[in-house]
Amino acid sequence: MYPESECFNVAVDCIVFGFDDDRLQLLLVKRRFDPCRDCWSLMGGFVGRDENIDDAAARILENLTGLRDVYLEQLFTYGEPDRDPGGRVISVAYYALIRTDRLDSEAGNRYSARWFTFENLPVLVFDHTEMVDKAIRRLRRKSLIQPVGFELLPEKFTLTRLQKLYEAIHHRDLDKRNFRKRILSMDVLTRLDEKDRVSSRRGAWLYRFDKDKYDRLISGGDHFEMK
Repeated sequence: MYPESECFNVAVDCIVFGFDDDRLQLLLVKRRFDPCRDCWSLMGGFVGRDENIDDAAARILENLTGLRDVYLEQLFTYGEPDRDPGGRVISVAYYALIRTDRLDSEAGNRYSARWFTFENLPVLVFDHTEMVDKAIRRLRRKSLIQPVGFELLPEKFTLTRLQKLYEAIHHRDLDKRNFRKRILSMDVLTRLDEKDRVSSRRGAWLYRFDKDKYDRLISGGDHFEMK
């Protein structure tokens, strides 16, 4: 028999990152209930009695974005007794990576969802700013050693767009020659017989991330490294 203990709620909060070909963005919702009604918040919800935490995070993310099979990773558990003025709530934070153009507008509108750049983030409720800060640090570390950044790109992309993504994640300029040399040396991209001619008449070659090549890289004892 377990000893009797005080009951409290377990919640999930989702930090949703997006990329619009230029800047990294964060998806926020406007709260429609107290406490902190009409304030900006991460998307969250309570874990069901018969639901595991990962399933709860996937459900909450699908409700917000209309998407399934999204990159979703558990980040950290927040359990300060006074973190939520509405009552005792332990929250498990996750971060997700999606392309901004994949967001289902009807689903987003139900929650008054909006994309914000990191230069224009509003004040967030509770400890959500702390969650976002931890998530961006995790994303920066992970993008250097695993190809998670490709989750934020369309299937076909130019090397310029890929470099802009890494610059947006790490919030700094990267040397074009060194960046291309490094990414191409790992042989995890496939160049397509297509060009993007939007930015110039000559056009730029389109590439796609090749998971089979990545798997061969890893199985051969090498690793993905963008440092």
